[in-house]
Amino acid sequence: MTKALILNTSVAGAASVSNRLTGEFAAQLRQRDPSVEIVTRDLAADPIPHLLPETVAGIRAQAETEAEHAARALSEALLGELKAADLLVIGAPMYNFGIPSTLKTWFDYVLRAGISFRYTEKGPEGLITGKKAVVIETRGGLYSEGPAVSLDSQEPHLRTMLGFMGVTDVVFVRAEKLGFGPEAVAAAIEGAIAELGDFADNELALAA
Repeated sequence: MTKALILNTSVAGAASVSNRLTGEFAAQLRQRDPSVEIVTRDLAADPIPHLLPETVAGIRAQAETEAEHAARALSEALLGELKAADLLVIGAPMYNFGIPSTLKTWFDYVLRAGISFRYTEKGPEGLITGKKAVVIETRGGLYSEGPAVSLDSQEPHLRTMLGFMGVTDVVFVRAEKLGFGPEAVAAAIEGAIAELGDFADNELALAA
């Protein structure tokens, strides 16, 4: 592994558990491989503009106006970061059972027909292949098991969008029950950090 792209998406800033965990993971990667190059994009602090009627053609059709060309240029920049990365790391808090709108907007710019996926006679085919992804999910409740599983629109959506563009080697690390009190928070964070450390150890050992 030589290059990682980290997407932070939480609006909570320094109080964000997902931001803390992506930071911990970056430190783990650097500790195990000082040569790793890490690019971090904070989609909350520096949000990508939502697609609008005056910009959408820059992503989905032929760019003609200045606004459309600007949207196309941003899309190309985001796709360049993604293509250059060996590992994609997404910090994804659960907001109202789904993902932050800032993260959805990132996908709106990188999911481009003919660039990151294409349609074939056999169905859609992802073109962003050969990459690994780690998705760090933070949740106030428990959604990976039990009665609230059906309410989880976060993980299935992320799995679908990543898979649609060819990123199918995905590990989901969940820090759940963050709304259950300090002890639950500490346990969730400790467990997630340990799981991320195991991933870093195993992946860097395989790459050696």
